Formats: sequence, C-alpha cells, structure tokens
Amino acid sequence: MTESESLFIGRLSVLAERNDPIDKSLYDKYDVKRGLRNANGTGVLVGLTSIGDVVGYEVQDGKKIAIPGRLVYRGYNIESLVKDAEAHNQFGYEQCVYLLLFGELPTQAELDHFKAYLGSLRQLPDNFTEDMIMKAPSADIMNKLARGVLASYSYDPNPEDRSLSNVLRQCIELVARFSTLAAYGYQAKRRYYDGKSMYIHNPLPELSTAENFLRLIRNNKAFTDDEAKLLDLALILHAEHGGGNNSSLTVHVVSSADTDTYSAIGAAVGSLKGRRHGGANIQVAEMMDDIKENVKDWSNENEVKAYLEKIANKEAFNHTGLIYGMGHAVYTINDPRATLLRDKAAKLAREKGLEEEYNLYKMVEKFSPDILYEKHGDGKKICANVDLYSGFVYSMLNIPRELFTPIFAISRIAGWSAHRIEEIVAGGKIYRPAYKNIFAEREYIPIEKR
Repeated sequence: MTESESLFIGRLSVLAERNDPIDKSLYDKYDVKRGLRNANGTGVLVGLTSIGDVVGYEVQDGKKIAIPGRLVYRGYNIESLVKDAEAHNQFGYEQCVYLLLFGELPTQAELDHFKAYLGSLRQLPDNFTEDMIMKAPSADIMNKLARGVLASYSYDPNPEDRSLSNVLRQCIELVARFSTLAAYGYQAKRRYYDGKSMYIHNPLPELSTAENFLRLIRNNKAFTDDEAKLLDLALILHAEHGGGNNSSLTVHVVSSADTDTYSAIGAAVGSLKGRRHGGANIQVAEMMDDIKENVKDWSNENEVKAYLEKIANKEAFNHTGLIYGMGHAVYTINDPRATLLRDKAAKLAREKGLEEEYNLYKMVEKFSPDILYEKHGDGKKICANVDLYSGFVYSMLNIPRELFTPIFAISRIAGWSAHRIEEIVAGGKIYRPAYKNIFAEREYIPIEKR
C-alpha cells in the first residue's frame, strides 16, 4: 500500500468510526440481548439439540445458581468417556466422533470398522497438497485450514447434494482429513514464512487422529504412546460444547440457509479462529510469556498476585484488563475440561522438570477469580477454563504454538458435523433474528448539493 493509499484509508476509517457509534443506553431501552445473552447472563434460547450439553448453573427464581460444571456428549458425562478410554488403554477420540454423529456408543466391532474407514480417508485427494496448500501457503494455519475446507468443494464429485447420506459422507471425510490439512498447512508455513525445512509425511491408516497428527508435524515422525494419549485426551475434551458456542452456532446459522457442507464448516473455522473463541489459547500462552518475563520469582505468591492485578487494571500485558484462561459463559464453579487437563499437566510437568512453571499456572487459577471479582464486583463467579491449561499441555508436547487453535478445530469438526446434520434434519427454518434500526430516514441530497 502506497503512502497516499494509506492516508486515504485512514480518512475513510475515521469517517466510518464517526458515523457508526451506537449509544450503549439504547441496548437497555430496546432490551437488546447483546451476544444473544439475557440480562442475568444466561443464553437466549434459540434452538434445541440432542448432541451435547454444557452445565454450569441452574436458574432459580430468575437467578443463576452456580453448580459444578459438567460436559455431556449424547447424554454421557465426558468424564465417563475419558475414564473408559484410559481403562481400555485406547484412543478415545474416534469413539467420541462415532457417538456424536450417530447418537450411540459403538460396539468394539463397530468402532474398529469406523476407525478403519476414517484411516482410509486421511490422505488428501490427488494433487490437493501441491495445488491447494503448497502453492498458496498462509501465515496463519487457521486461514489455511478454512481455505482447505472450501477448496475441498472442488474435489468433491457431488458437493451440492444436501441429502443426509451425502452430507454424512462429506462430514466423515472432513473429520478424517482435518489433521492432515492442518499439519500440511503448518509444513507449508514453516517453509515459506519461517525459512525452515518442510516435511510432508503420509498419514498411516492404522493410526489414530492424535498419532497421525504428531507423525505429520514432526520431521522424524516419532512420538511416544503417552504423548499421543495426552493429545487424544485434548481431542476428546474439545470435540463438542453444545449448540450455543460461537462456531457451532455458526454451523447452524449457515446451514439453515441451505448451503453446502464446505461453506458451513469453513465459516465455523473462521469463527473458531477468533481470540474470544478458540484463539484464546494463543492469548493465554502470550500472557504467560509476559508473566514469566516480568515476575522475577515465580514461586512468590505476592509477586505473582501483584502482577495479575496489574493485568486486570490494564497496566500490563496487552492492556485489555483480561486475564486469559479465566472465566466462561456457562461454567462457574469449574470447567471439567480444565480440571482433567490440569491433572494430566501436573503429571507431565513432573516428568519434564517443569513443576515451577506448572505451579505458576496454578497460581493464576488461584488468584485471578478474587482479583477480577474485586475489580468488577458484578457478583459473577468465574473459574479457570480449558484454555488456561491446553496451551501448556501442547507446549510440553513440543507442539508449535501456531498449531494450538488448529488442534481445537481438528477436534471440534466432530461436533460441527453433528450440528450440521442436526440442522438439516430438524431445523428447516433460516435464522433471521431482528436488529432494531436507530437511524432516522432523511431526504436524499443530490451530489451537486453535498
């Protein structure tokens, strides 16, 4: 952009900002549900789902009452799914995919057949890697992933068929290929943006999603079973989170317009990239870098607490006043995903000699609720969310930071697919909420009189 173009855009930006302010009092006047949330913080009911449930409070006499958090997939508590995978020493993500798509737990024979089918689909179509990834690399892998999803339309022999069987076929292919798309997008980014070597390994059909992903992002293709099982846990925990989370709602909204599968899923990837959604795990990692750089003694609780207060007061880090990894729209007492990851992180931190850093994360979780309550005084209880510990776990697995949010997408494609199918089967009405126009009509001014 030339200097004159930059100045022109700058002037237009000032004009746009000046002409689009909305008095915040008008939101109360017209009872606007900002963020589709009621005044008491509960979500506006816009749909029904049988896929997943996110439980963090009960409503009694119009007030939210905090209760321990639960995450439920098709009626099953997530903790039961995790325990079952651990008890049988199996990778559990593929079972979660089956459950979310088909509504019931598979038998061992059904699960084995489904895993084999997923494995057979992990390779990208012929020439896709060269033409759609290597020839158009992206500095941000989430954007590359979204473009990969949209490009898949061109390689689908029947992309516009909205029948249930065809949509299910498309979704299963995307579930199988998301890890490959993300890994290859990362390799292209390494080569063209980081000036590093690029390694394009073939996925192996007999490996799980977690195993294949680690194989594809590492130059030597090596990983341990413990590493893959920990990543598998993260995939289980991120696979679904109810119909109201931003990216799943995006799937419902876009699907309700009767568009194709790739358009709906591509839009969901764009939503998940956002820093208020899946991109929050990157914000946590950057915040923790800042804390580690500015707190001299990580074991000194007073020093850590004082710096967290500076962050909350917009005096440190990115000056937003947000302590990333803390708070959730639904969970109040605890986020069950954060609890499960925290426990696994403790074990891995001991093994890797990173207990001091782990304890720093624990202090952020310990002090932040009171600091933010004193700052805002809104009576809202908050807890650590899954983003506080997910990035720490990924970093201990030597997974590059730019892959943190793509891992979220590799997992959540399962829930997105289930929600797309649900919208097609049970929706039947395009989303069309109301917006109140507050700009009065006026006489048109001919150009010679302006």
